[in-house]
Amino acid sequence: MKVFLLKDVERVGIAGQMINVTSGYATNFLFPRKLAVEVTAENEMQFAHKIKVAEKQKEVVATKTSMLAEKIKHTELKIKRKIAEGDKLYGAISAADIVDLFAAEGISVAKNQIELNKSIKTKGLHEFTVKLSSSLRPLCKIKVLAE
Repeated sequence: MKVFLLKDVERVGIAGQMINVTSGYATNFLFPRKLAVEVTAENEMQFAHKIKVAEKQKEVVATKTSMLAEKIKHTELKIKRKIAEGDKLYGAISAADIVDLFAAEGISVAKNQIELNKSIKTKGLHEFTVKLSSSLRPLCKIKVLAE
């Protein structure tokens, strides 16, 4: 079944793409969540025009996103927290704390874009990724210091 993606679907495609998927996947997953619409002979030309417009917009967004990725990559965040014995924190550093640190640096990211491999519960230098798009995931560092 040929569908036009309205939103990015991980491991399937990005918004504005016309792809072939199984009819069950389309009717049971994509259509109920309003992630895609079916391409018919009548509306295929309309979607082809939308694809061209979307490609131009994606180029602009891609350059802005890659500039943001470079800025994030070269930013080292520092946070001070109370530390117990053994260099362990009294609490963990959350994604919301990291978003606040980025905001202080003038970088706007959402909490769901922060991907922590494990909880940050110790003093020292830790790495995490920021998911800007399906292909851009810059690595960033946060240094946890004693208060």
